[in-house]
Amino acid sequence: MSEPAVVFDEVSKFYGEVLGVNRVTLTIPPGITSLVGPNGSGKTTLMNLMTGLIFPDNGRIAVRGISPRNPEALMRITGYATQYDSAPRWATGFTFITTGLRLFGYGRTEAEERAWTALERLGLTDAATRKVAAYSKGMRQRVRLAQAIAHDPDVLVLDEPLNGLDPLVRAETIDLFRAWAAEGKHVILSSHVLQEVDVISDQVVLIANGTIVAEGRIRKVRDEIDEHPSQYIVRCRDGQASGVAALLFNEPHVTEVKLHDDRAGLLVMTRDRELFARALGRIALDGHRIESVVAADENVDALYEYLIGGES
Repeated sequence: MSEPAVVFDEVSKFYGEVLGVNRVTLTIPPGITSLVGPNGSGKTTLMNLMTGLIFPDNGRIAVRGISPRNPEALMRITGYATQYDSAPRWATGFTFITTGLRLFGYGRTEAEERAWTALERLGLTDAATRKVAAYSKGMRQRVRLAQAIAHDPDVLVLDEPLNGLDPLVRAETIDLFRAWAAEGKHVILSSHVLQEVDVISDQVVLIANGTIVAEGRIRKVRDEIDEHPSQYIVRCRDGQASGVAALLFNEPHVTEVKLHDDRAGLLVMTRDRELFARALGRIALDGHRIESVVAADENVDALYEYLIGGES
């Protein structure tokens, strides 16, 4: 049997004449998937579609085989933590979570047990009886996450879940994501913390203007974008940078070579990383002293800027 997936098939959503997402076809496997894009790119629309808060104008969505138009079945397997405060002003952390669980059909005793377990996992037991309205931004973020996980869903949809967390809590939360992914769950999150997306994600979906620009592992996606050259910084010894620059510029896959002001370094742009590596090997074997080679764009920030033309 194939693994469960979240599937979008030619999905479009419009808000009047305003485009939300356009003809999105996407298969998200279990694990940690990050939706990356600027405000207005369509990330939240995708999340609202997969959780059944809105429905597509065209296309089909299946969340582990369940249509979002079947809300009772979908709610049992899905937990959604938005970036917006949703707790009533009177609610404590404990009552906020237990009230949500009662809506899922849990009895009082089981709802309370699950609420305490979720609060403990997010480090909120000391604040459980305090009103959510008095929580710090980071605590409110965590209590929304606690509510999302309290019924042990298979699919977690988390809108900016790391926003407002201090470094220690952020690291602990990322560890939770990894633990859930290791259990075979979907952890689908949006984030503007691009360096962390690069580190924690099994898959990244890059979104711009309501369309999927690219998807896959960061390195795999970067390798597939042939029209955007890779950048490398090459450092040379003994004043050999000019000679190395001339040799590299004769390579057909190299599109640009810039000599650094110190005359010891080069910025090289190539359309084929494998051929570039072979060319450097030949140049080194010919006696040119190459001190170091560093990829200048091996991160999601550079990748995203390439793919959407510098918008962030």
